[in-house]
Amino acid sequence: MPDQSDPDAALMLRVKRGDRGAFAELVGKYRQPLFNFICRTLRDEAESEDVAQNVFLQVYKSRQRYEPTAKFSTWLFTIARNLCLNEIRRRTRHPAESIEEHAGESEELPSRQYEDKKNFLPADSLLHRELARKIQAAISELPETQRSAILLCQQNELRYEEIAKILDCSLSATKSLIHRARETLKEKLKPYLQSGVWSD
Repeated sequence: MPDQSDPDAALMLRVKRGDRGAFAELVGKYRQPLFNFICRTLRDEAESEDVAQNVFLQVYKSRQRYEPTAKFSTWLFTIARNLCLNEIRRRTRHPAESIEEHAGESEELPSRQYEDKKNFLPADSLLHRELARKIQAAISELPETQRSAILLCQQNELRYEEIAKILDCSLSATKSLIHRARETLKEKLKPYLQSGVWSD
């Protein structure tokens, strides 16, 4: 049963009836969280822009078939994850093409996704950005399902039950994936947090 209190589902039902303003509201609300999730999954800003646009394009194309059987955000991130998996599979099939695409790129993730509203002193800000890069580097090394689970867990609106639906696995398996991912990240980051030295 749909969550009757989900305002985003109500907006999507308005989109279904032809309300373009409602669609613009949904895009405005989810553009940045969706881009962050996709960018941290694919680690390519330009490709992530394209995938994010494709997600919203699929949402709009599917508007006539939309039924609020789950939260709108669950449906949206399921589409995003599926498109990310398609892109990862494409890269696997065409590795030489992917290497050429990324030739000369910095290994660091684009700074654009780290929109942090907190105010830091200059030294604190530098440390905060460095730690954010180390965390994202550690996340990128996780197995795909653990990486997706932990990235979805960072989306504040998503509950474990919703993450389980997006990942298409049981609630217990989802909790286990998130727990294992957190433990792996803790172990990976512990030496850096203790010494400030990053060891590969």
